[in-house]
Amino acid sequence: MAQGSGTASKNIKACDPAWMRLREEAEALCSKEPVLAGFVYSTILNRNRLEDAVAYRLARRITHADVDAGELYRSLENVLDKSPELGEAFRADLAAVFDRDPACNRLIEPILYFKGFHALQTYRFAHEMWKAGRTDFAFYLQSQSSRIFGVDIHPAAEIGRGIMFDHATGIVIGETAKVGDDTSILHGVTLGGSGKEADDRHPKIGRGVMIGAGAKILGNIKVGDCVRVAAGSVVLKDVPDKMTVAGVPAKVVGQAGCPEPARSMHQLLEAASDAVED
Repeated sequence: MAQGSGTASKNIKACDPAWMRLREEAEALCSKEPVLAGFVYSTILNRNRLEDAVAYRLARRITHADVDAGELYRSLENVLDKSPELGEAFRADLAAVFDRDPACNRLIEPILYFKGFHALQTYRFAHEMWKAGRTDFAFYLQSQSSRIFGVDIHPAAEIGRGIMFDHATGIVIGETAKVGDDTSILHGVTLGGSGKEADDRHPKIGRGVMIGAGAKILGNIKVGDCVRVAAGSVVLKDVPDKMTVAGVPAKVVGQAGCPEPARSMHQLLEAASDAVED
Protein backbone atom coordinates (compact mmCIF):
# COMPACT_ATOMS: atom_id res chain seq x y z
CA MET A 1 0.00 0.00 0.00
CA ALA A 2 2.79 2.40 0.95
CA GLN A 3 4.70 1.52 -2.21
CA GLY A 4 1.66 2.17 -4.38
CA SER A 5 1.07 5.53 -2.73
CA GLY A 6 4.68 6.51 -3.40
CA THR A 7 4.34 5.65 -7.08
CA ALA A 8 1.14 7.68 -7.36
CA SER A 9 2.83 10.60 -5.62
CA LYS A 10 5.69 10.54 -8.14
CA ASN A 11 3.24 10.44 -11.04
CA ILE A 12 1.32 13.41 -9.66
CA LYS A 13 4.53 15.36 -9.13
CA ALA A 14 5.63 14.68 -12.71
CA CYS A 15 2.35 15.98 -14.14
CA ASP A 16 2.58 19.49 -15.62
CA PRO A 17 -0.89 20.68 -16.69
CA ALA A 18 0.41 23.88 -18.30
CA TRP A 19 2.92 21.98 -20.42
CA MET A 20 0.34 19.34 -21.38
CA ARG A 21 -2.08 22.03 -22.49
CA LEU A 22 0.64 23.85 -24.44
CA ARG A 23 1.44 20.69 -26.36
CA GLU A 24 -2.24 20.11 -27.14
CA GLU A 25 -2.56 23.68 -28.40
CA ALA A 26 0.64 23.26 -30.44
CA GLU A 27 -0.68 20.14 -32.14
CA ALA A 28 -3.97 21.88 -32.95
CA LEU A 29 -2.09 24.88 -34.34
CA CYS A 30 0.01 22.65 -36.61
CA SER A 31 -3.13 21.04 -37.99
CA LYS A 32 -4.77 24.40 -38.63
CA GLU A 33 -1.70 26.24 -39.98
CA PRO A 34 0.68 23.73 -41.59
CA VAL A 35 2.95 26.54 -42.77
CA LEU A 36 3.79 27.23 -39.09
CA ALA A 37 4.35 23.58 -38.22
CA GLY A 38 8.15 23.73 -38.39
CA PHE A 39 8.20 26.79 -36.14
CA VAL A 40 5.82 25.18 -33.62
CA TYR A 41 7.61 21.83 -33.63
CA SER A 42 11.04 23.36 -33.04
CA THR A 43 9.75 25.65 -30.29
CA ILE A 44 7.36 23.38 -28.39
CA LEU A 45 6.73 19.88 -29.68
CA ASN A 46 10.43 19.01 -29.93
CA ARG A 47 11.05 20.22 -26.34
CA ASN A 48 10.72 18.21 -23.14
CA ARG A 49 9.35 20.87 -20.82
CA LEU A 50 8.02 24.40 -20.70
CA GLU A 51 11.36 25.77 -19.47
CA ASP A 52 13.12 24.45 -22.59
CA ALA A 53 10.48 25.95 -24.87
CA VAL A 54 10.86 29.38 -23.26
CA ALA A 55 14.66 29.24 -23.45
CA TYR A 56 14.59 28.13 -27.08
CA ARG A 57 12.10 30.80 -28.13
CA LEU A 58 14.08 33.55 -26.40
CA ALA A 59 17.36 32.37 -27.89
CA ARG A 60 15.86 32.55 -31.37
CA ARG A 61 14.36 35.99 -30.79
CA ILE A 62 17.24 37.79 -29.09
CA THR A 63 20.15 36.27 -30.94
CA HIS A 64 22.53 38.53 -32.86
CA ALA A 65 24.98 37.88 -35.67
CA ASP A 66 27.80 38.12 -33.12
CA VAL A 67 26.35 35.40 -30.85
CA ASP A 68 25.31 31.99 -32.17
CA ALA A 69 21.68 31.10 -31.35
CA GLY A 70 22.65 27.56 -30.38
CA GLU A 71 25.30 28.79 -27.96
CA LEU A 72 22.83 31.27 -26.50
CA TYR A 73 20.24 28.53 -26.02
CA ARG A 74 22.77 26.33 -24.24
CA SER A 75 23.73 29.25 -21.99
CA LEU A 76 20.09 29.80 -21.05
CA GLU A 77 19.70 26.09 -20.37
CA ASN A 78 22.71 26.25 -18.04
CA VAL A 79 20.98 29.04 -16.13
CA LEU A 80 17.88 26.85 -15.79
CA ASP A 81 19.99 23.99 -14.45
CA LYS A 82 21.38 26.26 -11.72
CA SER A 83 18.11 28.11 -11.05
CA PRO A 84 15.25 25.63 -11.56
CA GLU A 85 12.90 27.96 -9.67
CA LEU A 86 12.73 30.06 -12.85
CA GLY A 87 10.24 27.52 -14.15
CA GLU A 88 7.81 28.52 -11.40
CA ALA A 89 8.15 32.18 -12.41
CA PHE A 90 7.54 31.31 -16.07
CA ARG A 91 4.32 29.53 -15.16
CA ALA A 92 3.11 32.27 -12.84
CA ASP A 93 3.74 34.92 -15.53
CA LEU A 94 2.06 32.78 -18.18
CA ALA A 95 -1.00 32.32 -15.96
CA ALA A 96 -1.08 36.08 -15.31
CA VAL A 97 -1.20 36.88 -19.03
CA PHE A 98 -3.87 34.28 -19.70
CA ASP A 99 -5.97 35.51 -16.76
CA ARG A 100 -5.69 39.27 -17.34
CA ASP A 101 -5.21 39.88 -21.06
CA PRO A 102 -8.52 39.63 -22.96
CA ALA A 103 -6.52 39.29 -26.18
CA CYS A 104 -4.95 36.04 -24.93
CA ASN A 105 -7.12 33.01 -25.69
CA ARG A 106 -4.53 30.21 -25.47
CA LEU A 107 -1.44 29.53 -23.36
CA ILE A 108 0.60 29.10 -26.50
CA GLU A 109 0.17 32.72 -27.57
CA PRO A 110 2.51 34.36 -25.00
CA ILE A 111 5.11 31.64 -25.60
CA LEU A 112 5.17 32.15 -29.36
CA TYR A 113 4.19 35.77 -29.93
CA PHE A 114 3.87 38.16 -26.97
CA LYS A 115 6.90 40.40 -26.64
CA GLY A 116 5.90 41.49 -23.14
CA PHE A 117 6.18 37.89 -21.94
CA HIS A 118 9.43 37.44 -23.87
CA ALA A 119 10.95 40.63 -22.46
CA LEU A 120 10.04 39.63 -18.91
CA GLN A 121 11.57 36.17 -19.22
CA THR A 122 14.69 37.65 -20.86
CA TYR A 123 15.01 39.86 -17.77
CA ARG A 124 14.63 36.80 -15.53
CA PHE A 125 17.59 35.09 -17.22
CA ALA A 126 19.61 38.32 -17.10
CA HIS A 127 18.83 38.74 -13.39
CA GLU A 128 20.12 35.24 -12.60
CA MET A 129 23.31 35.95 -14.55
CA TRP A 130 23.70 39.26 -12.73
CA LYS A 131 23.45 37.54 -9.36
CA ALA A 132 26.04 34.99 -10.49
CA GLY A 133 28.51 37.75 -11.40
CA ARG A 134 28.08 37.35 -15.17
CA THR A 135 27.36 41.04 -15.62
CA ASP A 136 28.44 41.32 -19.25
CA PHE A 137 26.13 38.52 -20.34
CA ALA A 138 23.36 40.12 -18.29
CA PHE A 139 23.95 43.47 -20.00
CA TYR A 140 23.94 41.73 -23.38
CA LEU A 141 20.50 40.29 -22.68
CA GLN A 142 19.27 43.67 -21.45
CA SER A 143 20.49 45.45 -24.57
CA GLN A 144 18.96 42.84 -26.86
CA SER A 145 15.63 43.06 -25.05
CA SER A 146 15.70 46.84 -25.41
CA ARG A 147 16.58 46.63 -29.10
CA ILE A 148 14.10 43.92 -30.07
CA PHE A 149 11.19 44.31 -27.66
CA GLY A 150 11.46 47.99 -26.74
CA VAL A 151 11.63 47.03 -23.04
CA ASP A 152 14.62 48.14 -20.95
CA ILE A 153 14.97 46.45 -17.54
CA HIS A 154 18.21 46.67 -15.62
CA PRO A 155 19.24 43.11 -14.71
CA ALA A 156 19.76 44.10 -11.05
CA ALA A 157 16.11 45.14 -10.62
CA GLU A 158 13.97 42.80 -8.51
CA ILE A 159 10.67 41.67 -10.02
CA GLY A 160 8.26 39.21 -8.43
CA ARG A 161 6.14 36.48 -10.02
CA GLY A 162 2.76 36.58 -11.70
CA ILE A 163 3.67 39.72 -13.65
CA MET A 164 1.99 40.89 -16.84
CA PHE A 165 3.49 43.41 -19.27
CA ASP A 166 0.56 44.44 -21.48
CA HIS A 167 1.82 45.50 -24.94
CA ALA A 168 5.10 46.31 -23.15
CA THR A 169 6.57 48.81 -25.62
CA GLY A 170 8.47 51.54 -23.80
CA ILE A 171 8.63 49.94 -20.35
CA VAL A 172 11.75 51.09 -18.44
CA ILE A 173 12.70 49.70 -15.01
CA GLY A 174 15.78 51.00 -13.24
CA GLU A 175 18.56 49.25 -11.36
CA THR A 176 17.30 49.53 -7.78
CA ALA A 177 13.59 49.20 -8.55
CA LYS A 178 11.51 46.45 -6.95
CA VAL A 179 8.17 45.13 -8.21
CA GLY A 180 5.95 42.90 -6.07
CA ASP A 181 4.12 39.74 -7.12
CA ASP A 182 0.94 39.83 -9.22
CA THR A 183 1.51 43.29 -10.69
CA SER A 184 0.34 44.46 -14.12
CA ILE A 185 2.31 47.07 -16.06
CA LEU A 186 1.12 48.62 -19.30
CA HIS A 187 3.15 50.12 -22.12
CA GLY A 188 5.15 53.29 -21.71
CA VAL A 189 5.65 52.90 -17.95
CA THR A 190 8.86 54.14 -16.32
CA LEU A 191 10.11 53.12 -12.89
CA GLY A 192 12.97 55.57 -12.81
CA GLY A 193 15.22 57.73 -10.71
CA SER A 194 14.74 61.41 -10.04
CA GLY A 195 18.34 62.58 -10.25
CA LYS A 196 21.97 61.45 -10.34
CA GLU A 197 21.99 59.56 -7.05
CA ALA A 198 24.22 56.51 -7.21
CA ASP A 199 22.55 54.40 -4.51
CA ASP A 200 18.98 53.31 -3.89
CA ARG A 201 17.11 55.63 -6.24
CA HIS A 202 14.20 53.77 -7.85
CA PRO A 203 10.59 52.98 -6.83
CA LYS A 204 9.45 50.06 -4.72
CA ILE A 205 6.13 48.71 -6.06
CA GLY A 206 3.93 46.56 -3.83
CA ARG A 207 1.92 43.45 -4.67
CA GLY A 208 -1.13 43.42 -6.93
CA VAL A 209 -0.52 46.90 -8.34
CA MET A 210 -1.85 48.04 -11.71
CA ILE A 211 0.25 50.73 -13.45
CA GLY A 212 -1.57 52.34 -16.37
CA ALA A 213 -0.11 53.20 -19.76
CA GLY A 214 2.44 55.98 -19.82
CA ALA A 215 2.68 56.36 -16.04
CA LYS A 216 6.00 57.52 -14.59
CA ILE A 217 6.96 56.59 -11.04
CA LEU A 218 10.16 58.38 -10.06
CA GLY A 219 12.53 58.25 -7.16
CA ASN A 220 13.04 55.99 -4.16
CA ILE A 221 9.38 55.99 -3.16
CA LYS A 222 6.95 53.28 -2.10
CA VAL A 223 3.76 52.38 -3.93
CA GLY A 224 1.67 50.22 -1.62
CA ASP A 225 -0.11 46.93 -2.26
CA CYS A 226 -3.15 46.80 -4.56
CA VAL A 227 -2.71 50.38 -5.77
CA ARG A 228 -4.10 51.65 -9.08
CA VAL A 229 -1.91 54.18 -10.94
CA ALA A 230 -3.91 55.95 -13.63
CA ALA A 231 -2.57 56.21 -17.16
CA GLY A 232 -0.26 59.15 -17.76
CA SER A 233 0.29 59.89 -14.08
CA VAL A 234 3.60 61.10 -12.67
CA VAL A 235 4.04 59.68 -9.18
CA LEU A 236 6.63 61.44 -7.01
CA LYS A 237 5.48 60.55 -3.48
CA ASP A 238 4.63 57.41 -1.51
CA VAL A 239 1.19 55.92 -2.18
CA PRO A 240 -0.76 54.10 0.59
CA ASP A 241 -2.17 50.61 0.05
CA LYS A 242 -5.40 50.14 -1.91
CA MET A 243 -5.62 53.65 -3.36
CA THR A 244 -5.96 55.14 -6.84
CA VAL A 245 -3.60 57.94 -7.83
CA ALA A 246 -3.90 60.13 -10.91
CA GLY A 247 -2.54 63.34 -12.34
CA VAL A 248 0.68 65.28 -12.85
CA PRO A 249 1.93 65.25 -10.20
CA ALA A 250 -0.18 62.32 -9.04
CA LYS A 251 -2.55 62.65 -6.10
CA VAL A 252 -4.77 60.16 -4.31
CA VAL A 253 -8.21 60.43 -5.93
CA GLY A 254 -9.94 57.58 -4.12
CA GLN A 255 -9.76 53.94 -3.22
CA ALA A 256 -8.57 51.36 -5.70
CA GLY A 257 -12.15 50.35 -6.42
CA CYS A 258 -11.56 46.58 -6.25
CA PRO A 259 -9.55 44.11 -4.15
CA GLU A 260 -7.09 43.23 -6.96
CA PRO A 261 -6.53 46.07 -9.45
CA ALA A 262 -3.82 44.13 -11.29
CA ARG A 263 -6.29 41.36 -12.09
CA SER A 264 -9.35 43.45 -12.88
CA MET A 265 -7.35 45.79 -15.15
CA HIS A 266 -10.09 48.40 -14.66
CA GLN A 267 -8.62 51.74 -15.74
CA LEU A 268 -11.54 54.18 -15.55
CA LEU A 269 -11.52 56.63 -12.64
CA GLU A 270 -15.23 56.04 -12.00
CA ALA A 271 -14.21 52.91 -10.10
CA ALA A 272 -12.28 55.03 -7.60
CA SER A 273 -15.13 57.57 -7.27
CA ASP A 274 -17.71 54.84 -6.69
CA ALA A 275 -15.52 53.29 -4.00
CA VAL A 276 -15.28 56.60 -2.15
CA GLU A 277 -19.06 57.17 -2.30
CA ASP A 278 -19.73 53.68 -1.00
